Amino acid sequence: MSQDLRTFDPLQSNRLRLNTLIRLRWLAIIGQSMAVLIVAYGLRFPLPVGLCFALIACSAWVNLFLALRYPATHRLEPLPALGILIFDALQLAGLLYMTGGMTNPFSLLIAVPVVVSATSLPLRLTFAIGFVVVALASVLVRFHLPLPWNASEPLAIPFLYVAGMWMAVVSSIAFTAIYAWRIADEARQLANALSATELVLQREQHLSALDGLAAAAAHELGTPLATIALVAKEMQRALGDDPKFHEDVSLLRSQTDRCREILKRLTSLSTESEAHLARLPLTSLVEEVTAPHREFGIMIKLEPGERMGPEPVSRRNPGVIYGLGNLVENAVDFAKSTVVVGWTWNDQRVTFWVRDDGPGFPADIIDRIGEPYMSTRQGAELGGGLGLGLFIAKTLLERSGANLRFQNVPDKGQGAFVQVTWPSEVFIKPLAGAEQDFI
Repeated sequence: MSQDLRTFDPLQSNRLRLNTLIRLRWLAIIGQSMAVLIVAYGLRFPLPVGLCFALIACSAWVNLFLALRYPATHRLEPLPALGILIFDALQLAGLLYMTGGMTNPFSLLIAVPVVVSATSLPLRLTFAIGFVVVALASVLVRFHLPLPWNASEPLAIPFLYVAGMWMAVVSSIAFTAIYAWRIADEARQLANALSATELVLQREQHLSALDGLAAAAAHELGTPLATIALVAKEMQRALGDDPKFHEDVSLLRSQTDRCREILKRLTSLSTESEAHLARLPLTSLVEEVTAPHREFGIMIKLEPGERMGPEPVSRRNPGVIYGLGNLVENAVDFAKSTVVVGWTWNDQRVTFWVRDDGPGFPADIIDRIGEPYMSTRQGAELGGGLGLGLFIAKTLLERSGANLRFQNVPDKGQGAFVQVTWPSEVFIKPLAGAEQDFI
């Protein structure tokens, strides 16, 4: 899975669709045209209609060119997308120049290209277009044609008001762009982390399906192997003690019998033990998730707690096994010498917990542990320490009905503590139906 994550480019799946920009521009063209017509012919204010429609026509021409040149599903590289958004900013700045500059109430719309960039482009490119838009807004403060207004009623707009409009535009650009980028970035991280979760589940499903494939192979190979065995037996009977072929025929029969034994074991692996393997007592689950981590120089101590009533037995669940195993693995990674694993059960709940003697969770992220790409490691490289493993484990365990609690041990320097709790009926419920799974 780490290799898959290293080769996965998040921007590749989140590039801006050209069709999205084309539709937004058509909407802008319609709005700009209606505004010019209403001001010039509805309100009868003096306005350079020809120049305004020339700029609007340029935008429409670019839209037509892009729509005809590229398919609707085309996704833009970051730099071409930046170029198109800068063109939109320049076109809108030109219209504002001819209609009053920053005194125009529609001047706030100059922030739109920055917001679009924040949702889909890298942060450095968003900063670039933000700088361009702020520079254009600054130029429009001083250089612009008069605001269209009734010639018989002169309108004097104080510079302080214009400066306030500039501040409003810059503030809107900063706030909306940062907010949009943050929301889009969280959505991208969540989508990428869920993709990683699907990779883990797919791998576990492939492993659990191997016994079925073995049974199918044994069934399909059984008939031709029986034919080979029969022919070999007849050849041995016909040739008798012929020294030329005796050894070869004997070898053929021995290898045929060996193949039969192998196929018999494969068949029994899938059928006779399937029901047994499907049932997993809690103590066996604990042993299964701790056993792979005992060879790393860290002592793993088992401390069973309160055990009231019969031991809970659940259906084998790859998601739960992976999730608990990841918690133990993290504890082993950070522990100094010892990891303690405990479990309890009663009529109301089933609990699994793990504690290490490492440095514990950093105080600044303990409330966000389990979020995608929220790592407790410092200086982690891509593919390791991104917090994806813990996010996947938390997601799989919560999907099984568990509740997770992350905290540091009260005694200073005594490490981290993670507790996983299921309601008893949720943990045991999957045994009611062999085909049911609770991940």
